Amino acid sequence: MREILLINVSGEDKPGITRAVSEVLVAHNCDILDIGQAVIHDNLNLGMLAKIPEGQEVTLVQNEIFYSLNAMDTKVRFQSISEQSYEHWVGQQGKPRHIVTLLARRVTAENIARVTTITVDQGLNIDKITRLSGRVPLERIDDNSKSCVEFSLRGVPDDMSALRASLLEMSSEMDVDVAYQEDNIYRRNRRLVVFDMDSTLIDAEVIDELAKEAGVGEQVGAITESAMRGELDFKESFAKRMALLKGLDESVLEGVAERLQLTEGAESLISTLRRLGYKTAILSGGFDYFGRRIQKKLGMDYVYANQLEIVNGKVTGNVTGEVVDGERKAQLLREIAEREKVDLEQVIAVGDGANDLPMLSIAGLGIAFRAKPLVKATAKQSISKLGLDGILYLMGFSDRDTSHWE
Repeated sequence: MREILLINVSGEDKPGITRAVSEVLVAHNCDILDIGQAVIHDNLNLGMLAKIPEGQEVTLVQNEIFYSLNAMDTKVRFQSISEQSYEHWVGQQGKPRHIVTLLARRVTAENIARVTTITVDQGLNIDKITRLSGRVPLERIDDNSKSCVEFSLRGVPDDMSALRASLLEMSSEMDVDVAYQEDNIYRRNRRLVVFDMDSTLIDAEVIDELAKEAGVGEQVGAITESAMRGELDFKESFAKRMALLKGLDESVLEGVAERLQLTEGAESLISTLRRLGYKTAILSGGFDYFGRRIQKKLGMDYVYANQLEIVNGKVTGNVTGEVVDGERKAQLLREIAEREKVDLEQVIAVGDGANDLPMLSIAGLGIAFRAKPLVKATAKQSISKLGLDGILYLMGFSDRDTSHWE
């Protein structure tokens, strides 16, 4: 009679443990049905599910494994698995898979407990938990620290809307980001990433900076805030703000460009994406003059933004060509994807304002970055607590994957 044996080995991580177990199984012509290993702080947990062929003594197999590991100061535990239980387990592999990503400056036990409670209450089974961020020294939790834990889930949520609402509530209450996405073939097969510029790739709204130079900073800033919250149509708000800039001297553009600062994590993210072969684009409701600077600095592939009209060295208050509003951004995203022969599911879009929602909604992964509440609640995913390079975690990359490039 054939039997199925679950073998669990734990103890200090040492070379040769997996070999010792597998050599015994080879000697008895056993098949390995499943295998998994994890090491936390130099402590090993190894699991093997083996099929013992008919005619082989299970007790003999167990004894040989026990003695082969005896000198390695490890503990081994055996469990007999019924064929019915095994077949049920095999049947689970067809269920949908999902990923929950927890991002914060510091992940706490309370954060983990809350995520697991929410997912289990929705009938989801946790298959695997992985730390994607690097090891953090005890005394170095600061404003630039990054911590990320990924949960691999299986099953169908009882109520998808309730699940997303619970995760959003957790994010707000616990000052963390929690992303939920389907685990499909596109997740680590994205090919194009498009970004808004102002308050996304850079930490300022350029039109507000120009307004300060023109002495109308407060008026323009108020209109910008209203537009970002979705209270004003972008084209309407843009026209009002541009009118206030009429007469601004062209010479101030250079000074504004020089003082613009890239957002935390922007350089790291773009350089990593370039090394991985991704195409990148800026789709901005701001101005081409500044977009070209950022494109050159970061080495991005495309930039589309509004063209300031300047006559006799003065800003006229108008732009030339079609205004890049929300719908235009979505259209440009489609055009670039088609040009690059990329499916929309393989596109990531990142932005912070209401005029970014159209492109966020059609991309396979739409990310609201440090966004206004309306945008954060509407977008598929959001990041507020970490820098732009936190996007790599949502794509499934760990610090180990990219550390050799730093």
